[in-house]
Amino acid sequence: MEVQVAERSVSDFKEGIQAGISIAIGYFPIALTFGLLAKSSGLTFGEALAMSILVYAGASQYTALNLLSLGTGVIGIIVATFILNIRHLLMATSIQLKSVNDPLWKKIIYSFGITDETFSVASFKKGKITAGYMFGLGGIAYVSWVLCTGVGYLFGASLPHALQESMSIALYAMFIALLMPALAKSRKILLLAGMGAIFNTILSVTGLLSTGWSIIVATLLSAFLVEWMYTLIGKRRTSE
Repeated sequence: MEVQVAERSVSDFKEGIQAGISIAIGYFPIALTFGLLAKSSGLTFGEALAMSILVYAGASQYTALNLLSLGTGVIGIIVATFILNIRHLLMATSIQLKSVNDPLWKKIIYSFGITDETFSVASFKKGKITAGYMFGLGGIAYVSWVLCTGVGYLFGASLPHALQESMSIALYAMFIALLMPALAKSRKILLLAGMGAIFNTILSVTGLLSTGWSIIVATLLSAFLVEWMYTLIGKRRTSE
């Protein structure tokens, strides 16, 4: 019985690795760019690598790097990254509903590797999700992210200048890639993104807030207003 369980775990692990290869390849340019930008921002090799090892959140790492360069304080950076990462609570909950009854400690470990990409792959997997599968899926993506961060820091500067300049848009490309599918499916998200951009522009141009804090306030304000608007619309439809 124990042998069968072990064989199944190994099989699930291999399946997870195979499913995560495309993610690992996709992480290469983004993590490479992060390492390069981290170096140009003044971070040491250890600091850049530690951020990828301990934080492991592309959007949050890029945002934190940008806020650091703008001189934003620690509290501002923590709030901004918390807002960006709060969606992981929903993703982890969704994975939990689809997972088998594995030990809690295993779920705690593999939950660290849940990203937008690994969540998407795991969500479309047929059948239940096992810890072995998630370890394989998240593990190969994690290793790719950390290694490519180091490679970008150490050797990114040796790349042609034109290529380095073009890689600086990786953050915006990643945000657009994550945002566009949602915009096409939801007017609410389209409104949220539009209002956030407008509020951020107003706060930044008028100088009411620093660039770092304007992003945070614009995000919270747009989220509150959009949710309030949709709540009112829902109540009116119910009363009719």
